[in-house]
Amino acid sequence: MSSYPLSRRSFLALSAMLPWAWQARASTSIPVGLELYSVRNELKRDPEATVRAVGQMGYQCVEFYAPYFERTDAQTKDMRRLLDGLGVRCYSTHNELNYLNRENLQRTRDLNLTLGSKYVVVASAQPKPGLDGWRELADTLNAAAEQLEPAGLKVGYHNHQPEFMPVEGKRPLEILAGHTKPSVLLQLDVGTCLAAGSDPVAWIRANPGRIHSIHCKDWSPEPGKGYTVLFGEGAADWKGIFAAAESVGGVEYYLVEQEGSRFPELETAQRCLKTFRSLHS
Repeated sequence: MSSYPLSRRSFLALSAMLPWAWQARASTSIPVGLELYSVRNELKRDPEATVRAVGQMGYQCVEFYAPYFERTDAQTKDMRRLLDGLGVRCYSTHNELNYLNRENLQRTRDLNLTLGSKYVVVASAQPKPGLDGWRELADTLNAAAEQLEPAGLKVGYHNHQPEFMPVEGKRPLEILAGHTKPSVLLQLDVGTCLAAGSDPVAWIRANPGRIHSIHCKDWSPEPGKGYTVLFGEGAADWKGIFAAAESVGGVEYYLVEQEGSRFPELETAQRCLKTFRSLHS
């Protein structure tokens, strides 16, 4: 297991928040985690040190994204031991669609079981043009779900903007919701939903019991800002989103996600967690 130190700037920023972070860890019954794409550069440099830093901030879970698939079985077991030592869970991973094909599905299953995952989430897909392409994608998700269910794993799908943009008069995400098994997670990315002009609260209420996790990414319509605003600085109605997610959505855990900001990655993650705790009380 690697032990390269964090940068001095990141370490000092992290240390300043530790007393607050550990106290906040037990402040809510619904865990809050970090989608590790938010700290992708730090993660690439030193995965173990980065995950340790994220856990020490007070994040209760993490979501690994596609490069986790490239790690060896031994590295994955080491990561699980690190998570267990930190008291941090991995409830889901983000996956490329081909991780669910015949050649890769067994490895995807085994890695997720090692990490302790519950959901294997497809991060994005580019189906054939037209609604028939989205129906075929729904069939693919259903088939993978049937194969993974005996191992105790479920399949999910994560939206971006295209899924909310009408095709032939209908939003593709509506096709996925209507043609996938109820057990298939519809992981809501709030920021891209807003950027597409859709209402995340309305979407949650229209799909009760399907929104088991939410990417808490904000978005601003102001020129030059977009996804670079920190959590809580954009257009999202987080109070309304939390209320809908917890009353009808079936949310099991939240995931902060940041595509980039005016601060270094780890400091960004700290600031977002602090704001999340203040809004989700």
